[in-house]
Formats: sequence, C-alpha cells, structure tokens
Amino acid sequence: MRILLAAVVLSLLLALSPQAIRAADAPLSYAGKTALVTGSTDGLGRELALALAADGAHVIVHGRNAARGQAVVDEITRAGKGSARFIAADFSSLQATREFADTIARDYPRLDLLVNNAGIAFNNAPARSANADGYELQFVVNYLAGWILANRLLPNLEAAAPSRVVNIASGSAAAIDFDDVMLEKPDAHHRGYGQSKLAQVMMTMALAPAFAGRGVTMISLHPATLMDTTMVKGIGIPPRTTVAEGRDHVMGLVTAPTLQAGAYYEQGQPATPRDPQATDPQARARLVALSAELTGVP
Repeated sequence: MRILLAAVVLSLLLALSPQAIRAADAPLSYAGKTALVTGSTDGLGRELALALAADGAHVIVHGRNAARGQAVVDEITRAGKGSARFIAADFSSLQATREFADTIARDYPRLDLLVNNAGIAFNNAPARSANADGYELQFVVNYLAGWILANRLLPNLEAAAPSRVVNIASGSAAAIDFDDVMLEKPDAHHRGYGQSKLAQVMMTMALAPAFAGRGVTMISLHPATLMDTTMVKGIGIPPRTTVAEGRDHVMGLVTAPTLQAGAYYEQGQPATPRDPQATDPQARARLVALSAELTGVP
C-alpha cells in the first residue's frame, strides 16, 4: 500500500511541468488589481504606491494633504502604467476614518490589498498628544485606524480573495499597560509609539486566523530601521536606512507567492515579536475587546 501511494505521489510530481512549478514560485502581480495604501503622500507609503502602480495596479492614495495626494496621482498618471485616485482622510479622528472606510467599501467592492502604513511619532515630545476624543494620538493613527479599515473592509477583501492585509509595524515595541492605554500617567507618553506598533503586531496575530478563513492573508512587518523619512527626520534621530530599502522589503512580501498568516516579518522572514506580550493570548484578547469598544467596529 505504501509503495502504491509513493508511486502515485511521484507520478503527480512528475506530471507538474517546469512552467507550472515556476508559476507557483513567481512573485504576485497586481496588474489590474486594486490596492489601498494609507499614508501614501510621502515617505514609504508614497514609494509603495508608485511601485504598485508600476506593476499595473489601481492605487487608492490616502493622506491629509490634497495637493500632495494629487501630486502622487499625477506622477502615476504620467508614468502611463497603472492608475490612481486620491481620497483624503484625517486618521486622528475615528469618525473620519470610519467614513473613509465606508467610501472605500462603497466605491471598491473588490479590494486586493490593504497596506496599513499611515503613522506618526512623537518620541521627543514633552507630553502626551491626544485627539478630540482624548485618545492618545499615536494609538489612534498608528493602530486604531488600521483596526477600523481591516474590519470594515473585510467583505471587500474577501470578494477579491485571495487578498492581503499588510500592517507596517516596527521593531520598536513597548508593552501595553491596559490600565493606562491612553498614557495619562507621568512620563508614560514615551511609550506611545512603541505600544501602538506592538498593538499592530498583536492585532495581526489575533485577527489573522479568521481572516485566513475568508481568503485574506494578514501579516505585520518591520520595513527597515529608521528610514530617511520625513517622520524620522522630524523627531531628530539620524536615519540608518533609506526609504528605498524599506520599499523593497515591503514589496518583496506584498508580492511573495506565499505568506505565513498572522506572522511578524523582519528582513523578509517570520520573526519573533520584540516584546513577549505579543504572544500572550490573554493580552491579545484584551486588545481586541478594547479596540472594538474604542472604535465601535467589532
């Protein structure tokens, strides 16, 4: 029986043509597909939008500044490959983010790729920053906005399955103090960026199984350390890498033939998250419950 089974397996392998094997290993193409890249009027997001359009994608460009957004759209149009549309939204407002998600859901029934890239950092700020609702601003922009988009746009992603959600996290990580998520304790604001990025990793690990069951692969990743972006320059830290390096790393994963759902990636490979809280199922469950409560998006 075992010999017969082995013979059947061998015959199936031999039946696979070299062309079929190469096709299975080939990078994904986004030609004719739709991709949403948040925070894509500058820095890493802009480079990702241009790269996806160069591959033939229709790219939804997002940002707050209409002039910069239109400039990205115009550059893509001049290149003559792919297409783009700019839709503005201020992610410091959860209501504005929900409305943005509703616009995407209405106008794009099929969404092949969501890249949650928009982010801010206040590493050297003297005190916490908050939005109009009193929520810590980095947690809102870097994390809760992505939570809203991934969950609100899941039906659109499922309609285009197999599709992907790529969360641009970071090697910077700070455990979430669930008794002070909004960082109101003295000097707690210094943890703001790190906890927002760890939250992205934890969200990915928590949501990925259910998303995978609907044909949507979700991962998180560290693109590159201290790229020469406007954000890094603004906080006064000398860059160590370039935006081009980060773009190439992200695009390598965006177009990878296969990905490990729920994984956190560094240098193109699944890696152990920088803070052990990420692997704590109870902490992830608390984060999921809190995120649904804060955003009104389960």
